[in-house]
Amino acid sequence: MKKNKKVVTSTGVAVREKPLGIRIWNNRGYYIMFIPVLITVIIMNYWPMLGIRYALYDYKPVGTPKLIGFDHFTKMFSTDAFWVAFKNTLQLSIMKLIITTITSVVVSVFLNEMGNLLAKKTLQTVIYLPHFMSWAVVASIFSLLLSPSSTGMVNGWLKDLGLIAQDQAGIYFLAESRWWRPIFYLINIWKETGWGTIIFLATLSGINPELYEAADIDGATRMQKIRYVTIPALMNTIVTVLILNLAKVMNMFESVFVLYNNAVYDVSDVISTYIYRQSFAIALPNYGYTTAVGLFKSLVGGALVIICNQISKKVRGRGII
Repeated sequence: MKKNKKVVTSTGVAVREKPLGIRIWNNRGYYIMFIPVLITVIIMNYWPMLGIRYALYDYKPVGTPKLIGFDHFTKMFSTDAFWVAFKNTLQLSIMKLIITTITSVVVSVFLNEMGNLLAKKTLQTVIYLPHFMSWAVVASIFSLLLSPSSTGMVNGWLKDLGLIAQDQAGIYFLAESRWWRPIFYLINIWKETGWGTIIFLATLSGINPELYEAADIDGATRMQKIRYVTIPALMNTIVTVLILNLAKVMNMFESVFVLYNNAVYDVSDVISTYIYRQSFAIALPNYGYTTAVGLFKSLVGGALVIICNQISKKVRGRGII
C-alpha cells in the first residue's frame, strides 16, 4: 500500500497528505459545480481553436475547402497592406499606452494633491464618466465636434480666432492623415485617462505619510515632495501597468474601427480592421487567408505575453502568468 506523502502546513506542522482520489471524492461537490464552467470554457474558448486549420486551406463561401499549405502566409508577408496594418497596430497601440499612462499619472498626482475633498470626488466622477460610454457614442460625439461643416464646433472656433478664413472650408480632422493620429490619441486620453487613474490613486493612498512629514521637516516644497516622494513611489506601479498592457497591443479594434475611413488607411488601418475588411467588405472573401492573418496576430500577441512575463519577473520579481 502506498504511503501518504508528508506535507508541511502554513503553521509548520507536518501532516500526511491524502491520496488524490480521496481528496477528489471529499471535494466532489466543488468539482460537480465546476463541470458547467469547464464545459463552457471548452465550447467557447477551445473548440473554436480547431478553426485555425483553415489557415492552410483555400476556404471561400462557395465551394469545398482546398488544402494549399502555407500559401496564405506567403501572400500575407508579400502584401503591402498587411505590413502597413501591422506597423500601424504597433505604433498606435504603444503610443496610446505611453500617452494614456503618462496622463493618468499626472491626473492622479493632481487629484492626490487636492485638499478640497468635495471638489476631488466631483472631479474624479467627471473624468471617470467617459470610460463608460461606448466607442460608437464617442465617435459620434467627436465626429460632430470635428465636422468641417458649419456645425463643427472646433472649426467654428478656429474661424472665430482667425486661424481659418471665414470663406475657407474647415479642416476634416478625421479624414486627413496628418490629423487623424493626434485626434485619435486625444480622444483616447479623454476616454481612458479617468479610468487609468484608479490604480495610481490606490498606490498613492498607500504611501507612508511619515515620508511627507519628513519632507516637510526638511523644508521641501510641494513640487519637491511630488518629485522625490510621490513619483518614486509610483514607479513600480507605472512599470507594472506598462508591462501588463504591452501584452495587449495587438488587440486594438473598436476604437479604430469607429473613427477611421478609407482616406486614412495609411495611418489608421490595424491588423484587426484589416481582417474585418478582408472577411466582410469584399464580394468573395477567402476565410482561409483571414484565418492565417488572425493566427499570425495571435502568435505575435502570445510572444508579447511571454516577453512581458519575463520582463515582469525581472522588474517585479514575479510573472504576470
